[in-house]
Amino acid sequence: MSKLVKMLTVGADSADSLSVAEYEKIGGFSALKKAASCTPEEIIAEVKKAKLLGRGGAAYPAGSKWEHLLHIEGSPKYIVCNADEGEPGTFKDRLIMDKLSLKLLEGIMIAGLVFSAKSAYIYVRGEYRKIQKRLISAIENVRAAGYLKNGFDIHVISGAGAYVCGENSALLNSTEGRVGRPRIKPPHLAEVGLFLQPTLVNNVESFANIPLIINMGGDNFLQAGHPDSGGSKLICLSGHCKNRGVFEIPLGKLTLRDIIYDAEIGGGIADGKKLKFFHLGGQSGAIGNADQLDTVYSYSDLRKAGLSVGSGAVVVMDESVPVIEYVKSVTEFFIDESCGKCVPCREGNRQLLKILQELSEIAATKKEQLKTYAPSVKNKLYRLIRTMTDASFCGFGQTATAALSSAAKHFASEFEGETK
Repeated sequence: MSKLVKMLTVGADSADSLSVAEYEKIGGFSALKKAASCTPEEIIAEVKKAKLLGRGGAAYPAGSKWEHLLHIEGSPKYIVCNADEGEPGTFKDRLIMDKLSLKLLEGIMIAGLVFSAKSAYIYVRGEYRKIQKRLISAIENVRAAGYLKNGFDIHVISGAGAYVCGENSALLNSTEGRVGRPRIKPPHLAEVGLFLQPTLVNNVESFANIPLIINMGGDNFLQAGHPDSGGSKLICLSGHCKNRGVFEIPLGKLTLRDIIYDAEIGGGIADGKKLKFFHLGGQSGAIGNADQLDTVYSYSDLRKAGLSVGSGAVVVMDESVPVIEYVKSVTEFFIDESCGKCVPCREGNRQLLKILQELSEIAATKKEQLKTYAPSVKNKLYRLIRTMTDASFCGFGQTATAALSSAAKHFASEFEGETK
């Protein structure tokens, strides 16, 4: 029996994913028609019953976010889809925008109905040029089919390849044509968002799940997943597993061992090597080791194990990879992508890299000195990690050390010169 499910990805194998007629054959836009006969409160009630947690990384309850915005006074209200997907090891939103673009648009249009919005914006990372063109074509097809009504329209905005624009407030600044740097919060984006108006910002996968919830009902959607979050999750497998790609799994039904080793999913470690560690949720997620393989893949179970769903990335590394070298590359990434707005992130990552380079050089050339050198260095690392986590301006700097701190915990011996 297959451990994979097909809920969100129904229609992904369509011969013409941009065809409105083909989408209608598999029930496309039935949720939009159903939503048109419901009150905003009724639609939000189903989203709340479904316990849809945000699929972009923060895992905030979508129903609560929608309900909060509904009761905020002021208009116009804007709908924004975060399609930046700059997280390394993550490519599931690309699949949705490429193969399920009409389902994404339907979810956005349902949100437009709920909030009586006139405009929605899909902010797509700059590297996804072909995807941007496909989305524009999809919007034109939907408009021609008469589904964009009452003056509501959807626009595609191209990012410039900045990782920090995955942060919602930086994304809104960039959408407005300003520098993509995070805003001070409060006020929250629901109150003062795009063009200083009340705004809903959700991830691609979150919006694409809305038609399913409306058609299935929130209770059925919840039962298909885990008690803490309904439905399925698109995960992105990469690295040293045999099978790489996007897989749709039911939340709460599989373990990390299933994901990495099941023949239908990860297929085990390539070239007959052993698993050393896995990195979940993107660069800002924590690293786990083989002792955690029996952790159930759900938001709450992973959180208890010190891990996270995050963006859905699952990067698998085998025994040939030195952990210090890996976290050095993660730190280099954050140095390159920091917007530079705050000192803890801008300078903290640079100092982390200096320390890691020292550790790496001593481990390679003067290993016997590392045991006496390591304790003071680790103390420096931990102080710096704590400062960055507590004092950085936004989630970028606050989570930039997640991989390093978890690696130092699980692979302490490598930080002390006992590389295996």
